[in-house]
Amino acid sequence: MAERCFGQAVAYLITALETRGQGLEIGCGPLVDIAVHGFILDTVNYREFCHRHFDGSFLEHVPEIAFKYDKYDGTVERTAHIIEANGFTVDWPLWDRDAMR
Repeated sequence: MAERCFGQAVAYLITALETRGQGLEIGCGPLVDIAVHGFILDTVNYREFCHRHFDGSFLEHVPEIAFKYDKYDGTVERTAHIIEANGFTVDWPLWDRDAMR
């Protein structure tokens, strides 16, 4: 499960960085978010990842943004489709579970 979530977290972060500024308002649900936080908090590896793939630019953590999965508004499902369109394989059971919360 951890590997599945981490793989989706990396796909989410890459997609978020590659689509930044496009006004897509993407967001992951709680399962993927745990893996995103785990990666971001591993600052040495996260910084190296960002340096290698994005010339040092990184997606900052902004904790004051309310989670959109508190009520189903389509954000999580839309994000999964954007990640898929960005060339990643989406682990649909993870995203479907989070989208239905």
